[in-house]
Amino acid sequence: VSEESEEESNGVNLMEFSDEILLHILSYVPCTDLVLNVRRTCRKLATLCLDKSLTHTVLLQKDYKVNKDKVKQLMRDIGKEIYQLNMAGCYWLPSSTIDHVTWCKNLVKLNLSGCHVTSLRLSKMLSTLQHLRSLAIDVNPGFDASQLSSECKATLSRVSELKQTLYTPSYGVVPCCTSLEKLLLYFEILDRSREGFMLSGQLMVGESNVPHYQNLRIFYARLAPGYVNQEVVRLYLAVLSDRTPENLHAFLISAPGSFAETKATKNLLDSMARNVRLDALQLPKAWINGSGLLQHLKFNNPFYFSFSRCTLSGGHLIQRVINGGKDLKSLTSLNLSGCVHCLAPESLFRKADDDIDSSILESLVVSCCNLRHLNLSAAHHHSSESIGNHLCQLLSRLKHLLSLALPVCSITDAAASVEKPPTTPNLVPQTFGRKVRIGIQTYPRNLGDQANQKIESSVFWALMGNLRFLETLEIIGSSFSSAMPRNEPAIRNLLRPCVRAHSVGDSEVAAISQLTYLQSLTLAQLPNILTGSGLVSIGLQCQHLRTLSLANLGMMGKVVYMSALMDMLKHCKCLRDLRLEQPYFCAGAQFFQALSHCSSLQRLCIVSRSGTLQSDAVMSFMANCLEVIMCHMFMGESLTVCKNLQQSIVRSFQAERPALNVVIFPLLHEDLTEVIRDVPMRHLDEITLFKSRVAEEPPNLWW
Repeated sequence: VSEESEEESNGVNLMEFSDEILLHILSYVPCTDLVLNVRRTCRKLATLCLDKSLTHTVLLQKDYKVNKDKVKQLMRDIGKEIYQLNMAGCYWLPSSTIDHVTWCKNLVKLNLSGCHVTSLRLSKMLSTLQHLRSLAIDVNPGFDASQLSSECKATLSRVSELKQTLYTPSYGVVPCCTSLEKLLLYFEILDRSREGFMLSGQLMVGESNVPHYQNLRIFYARLAPGYVNQEVVRLYLAVLSDRTPENLHAFLISAPGSFAETKATKNLLDSMARNVRLDALQLPKAWINGSGLLQHLKFNNPFYFSFSRCTLSGGHLIQRVINGGKDLKSLTSLNLSGCVHCLAPESLFRKADDDIDSSILESLVVSCCNLRHLNLSAAHHHSSESIGNHLCQLLSRLKHLLSLALPVCSITDAAASVEKPPTTPNLVPQTFGRKVRIGIQTYPRNLGDQANQKIESSVFWALMGNLRFLETLEIIGSSFSSAMPRNEPAIRNLLRPCVRAHSVGDSEVAAISQLTYLQSLTLAQLPNILTGSGLVSIGLQCQHLRTLSLANLGMMGKVVYMSALMDMLKHCKCLRDLRLEQPYFCAGAQFFQALSHCSSLQRLCIVSRSGTLQSDAVMSFMANCLEVIMCHMFMGESLTVCKNLQQSIVRSFQAERPALNVVIFPLLHEDLTEVIRDVPMRHLDEITLFKSRVAEEPPNLWW
């Protein structure tokens, strides 16, 4: 009794903390919980939960438990105290929820991307928000700018930042925004309607108003695949080509595939070369390839460059962009994804898989010493046997890196790449044979044994040791392509991995476990994964891991790393997003039992040609993991099996999880593209579709 009394007397009461400490703790609690629950517990918390530091900015964008009634009560209780409101991606909320935003009379920033908003509702809401300066909305089929009231247009005339996602050919609200300084455009228009009719890129009747770009500082456009998106973006650019804004300092266009340069766009680029100095640049590859544009453009203090998929040679990169190796300490983000010749002096007679010129990479590292985000994926960057000049050794100097994307073939030791990968009798052979029993461990269980196998002397091990603060890492095969592209049928034939990639296996994966602060990891097309033992190391050491994407590891005939994956998942307590893409994947009871240990998991996506699933195991998993709100499975099961399971999940869990989004469908079915178009853009863009996300766009482009 005396011991218990002593413990009680020495115990710490949470309410005895200072207000500053309590406010810091409360800042990690979702605003809906603070206002609707926590503040009702005691008088002190009732006061603190309404502190301006907690109510000034309200983030609902990933509060998957919020519903219409909670939003209504939240707006009524603290609406007048909210200055910034982010509801991006709240696809599950009915459009009538937007009506409650009118309580927030003092709003300065509002993000409604991914929300259902009609022209009339938008007009009614914006008419009351006279202080609004930043707005993000979607423009869906049926949007009619003529329905916007004069009060709404007056509010839009004061908006200086606009993010607009277009699902139909339209100017949206751009012509009403006469004070625009930042314009972000996302083109998601499909080439065909649901009925199969071809769509036109011409704007709707009444869309003849001209955008106002005279004050524009940042122009960003991201295009989904399709010719209609290209037609519409040209209409937006036509005004820019007539008169380039004097204060323009960031010009970025992200366009997949071929986006031909026209006379109007050439005039625009020529005008930019004469009149502006840029801090951020991204252009379609056809606009850069073979032109002398980079030689004429002027830069001020650049912070972002993207030359994704361009044929830019290393010589041009150093001479025209980095000014012969001059100081570029301002550059924090660089995307060279798909630039197959960017580390070679010239590209005319060079083969894509020839060795890189280490002096070019060294100049890049020395000049851009403050890089935080670097993407070198989708290319063959092979290092020579020169001592100290390996790509990994040079990248080790970039101590500020937070995110990094590399091709698999770039991380192998030069000497090891010419040798045949070693074979171990106890490991799974890389040939088709008898199935391995999942219940038997076929990889070293002792992490010390793993370290002794070979890895500590490798250049990749040293790189991971030097980049201890890395948060995002992508290791992707240079010829990898996902089986599920954006607007096309599933890909049936896979390209062979690079020969040097066969030297990258379990030991290199284990080296990643040194990244204590790793939050996001992508591994794709590592053919020499024999057991997946390195995954267990990552699960044990990388306790902050939130996003994991694995694709085509080891041999394609069977999932050789399944046992190690299940052991890894038991340690991933912070994992929120899991994407698996592997032929012949068996999503059975043992897998889902291991996955149930991931108590924070919210989104699951499995893509597997000829893959199988157990419906009972999936239902049990959904019942045990209460945070899961997205379940996407594209497998080899029949359409009947998929539909029945999808309906069962929705019927059982939709009422308790308002944001639940379930898509279970045969991967090779001809209607896959029609199913994909109904997936909320947040899930589609962030997890369902595979892509490299490092330096995809400038940091802090939108709040």
